[in-house]
Amino acid sequence: MTATANAHGPALDPSRASEQIDVRKAFSETQVLEVLEDLDRELVGLRSVKNRIREIAAFLLVDRLRQEAGFKAARPALHMSFTGRPGTGKTTVAMKMAKLLYNLGYIRRDHLVVVTRDDLVGQYVGHTAPKTKEVLKRAMGGVLFIDEAYYLYRRENERDYGQEAIEILLQLMENQRDDLVVILAGYKDRMEEFFRCNPGMRSRIAHHIDFPDYTLDELMQIAKLMLAQQMYSLDESAEPVFRGLVEQALQLPHFSNARTIRNIIDLIKLRHANRIFSSQDNVSVRELVYISAADIPQDEIIT
Repeated sequence: MTATANAHGPALDPSRASEQIDVRKAFSETQVLEVLEDLDRELVGLRSVKNRIREIAAFLLVDRLRQEAGFKAARPALHMSFTGRPGTGKTTVAMKMAKLLYNLGYIRRDHLVVVTRDDLVGQYVGHTAPKTKEVLKRAMGGVLFIDEAYYLYRRENERDYGQEAIEILLQLMENQRDDLVVILAGYKDRMEEFFRCNPGMRSRIAHHIDFPDYTLDELMQIAKLMLAQQMYSLDESAEPVFRGLVEQALQLPHFSNARTIRNIIDLIKLRHANRIFSSQDNVSVRELVYISAADIPQDEIIT
């Protein structure tokens, strides 16, 4: 019996309809679960982001299984937009996405190139095209991550060269989408304005993922993980003082989530070291490890 198309769906060979697909084997071969578990371990919170990445991974794995079963379809659209404030894990997620896409066979290199406007836009006539094309050449076969992508477009300056970089990107995102995935990133409101001014760019983006700010409890968890990685710890007196400092920092307009936490910890380590250096007494090994309330700044917050 031959396969026939009908109004209810695509042609399907009846002899293959009950054929079993080994999904477990596909998971094992592509290491999808391992990548998702790594993402979960490395980033605190971000449940909505992780769920969306899992959905994309599931869709692409099933798309691969369908191809292997003989179903022909156009390559899924893969260009993405990551929106959120700094320090919310956008670059880390982009790295994991590159690994997923490579493992699933959608890019030929497990390769992420991170750039900003300065890497793409020249300062004089004839400078932008070669700069942009050189970046694209480096990224080809992998993922290009453009941070603060809205700076490519400066509406107030008609002679700005960023528009030339955008036009080159648009052409490549359409004509060479089988060999490069582009991720645009930045603050949500500015990215919305960027897409309004560049509708051709929005139409090429398949996945819009918003990265929320971390909560106070999540930031404390991140801080403890950062300290543990460097073999430091907060003592009982320091933890509530540190929490109060983070709570203050959260109210600042330029608060940068995990990035701010890292900067605060760097300052605390300096103060901790200076306290020990200034003391004329012997110190215990424990004192080299534990941060005290005296080490936590009360008069300055690094963002």
